[in-house]
Formats: sequence, structure tokens, C-alpha cells
Amino acid sequence: MAKQQRGDSREPRRERSDDGEELDERVIDITRVAKVVKGGRRFAFRTVVIVGDNKGRVGIGIGKSRGVPEAIRKGSEGARKRMKKVTLSGSTIPHEVTAKHGGSIVMLKPASPGTGVIAGGSVRAVLEAVGVKDILSKSQGSSNMLNVAMATMKALQSLMSGDQLAEMRGKPANEMVPFWVTREKSTAPPRDTTETATHA
Repeated sequence: MAKQQRGDSREPRRERSDDGEELDERVIDITRVAKVVKGGRRFAFRTVVIVGDNKGRVGIGIGKSRGVPEAIRKGSEGARKRMKKVTLSGSTIPHEVTAKHGGSIVMLKPASPGTGVIAGGSVRAVLEAVGVKDILSKSQGSSNMLNVAMATMKALQSLMSGDQLAEMRGKPANEMVPFWVTREKSTAPPRDTTETATHA
């Protein structure tokens, strides 16, 4: 099957689902594919679409059709049906995680508030769609957009909450708290508990 990739500069768009929920939709890849049949080649388009609610749910869909708009519609519908819940910790992820899909390897690492999304391509699209605002990432191996997106999705699905991670490692839950959370608590000014006298 011959393939010819084409760049896609579509901006993220927000659409409402059937139940009124506002979703973040991103087309990360549009590829022309050719199927050899009796009598010649049959050309079509394959799209990869990311859909998320920016609140911890995200899905990846693949659409194929003779026309680009129809391929995007199919990919969007598939992504909405496959949306999964992801464990987040505020604006970042609870712990470091690595996942592989095909020849692509993606590493995600939590970051302190204000860091931003340090990622590119399909990794950034998946992370922003799910609602992550501060994270460090690294992609190795194949740069295929679909494989990188699927590896990112696998990494997010393997995340555990702080309590689950503490139970698995046999440590107190407070030891699983990120260092910047502990630092914020230690530097926070003490609360004034003095009661003000009220005059009758």
C-alpha cells in the first residue's frame, strides 16, 4: 500500500457533543493512501483525530474515505466513542511513565506549575486535549504520527493515583506528593487563627 503524507495545519476546534458537552477536536494527520485493485489504484485519505474534554478524558480515532471531510468526520466519531478517563494530578500527571506502540516510545514526566506543555506534534495534541498544562516529555524511535499518539495514549492510561502508587510501593501517601507541592506547603504563610473581639 503506497502512502504519501501531507502536512496538516488545521487549528484545534471546539465542538459540542450530543449531550451538550464541549469537546476539543484536533486533526493531527492527513495521509493519502492507495489500494491496488483490479484495473488500477484506488486512492483514499486516512485521518487521525484527537478528541478530549480538557478535564481528563481523551480518545483517538482513525477515519478513511475518498474525501478529506468525510474521513475527518469518521475519525472524530471514532475518537468520541473511544474516549478514556485518565488519572491527573492538578495540571500535571501523578508520576513518570513510559509507553511503547509500534516503533514509537514516549516518556512523560510531571512538571511544576508554570512549566507548560514541553512536547511537540501528536504528543502535545493528546496532552492538551486531555487537559494537561504542565509536563515534560520525550519521544524516541519512529516519528509516525499515529504510533506516537497511540504510545502517548497508552502512557496516560497506565497512570495511577498517588494513593494507588503508594500502596503498590508500600510507602506512605505523603511521600508520593511531588516536591513542589511540599515546598508550597512549607513556604505558605501561617494562617491567623486569632479571633477578633466583637463589641456588643
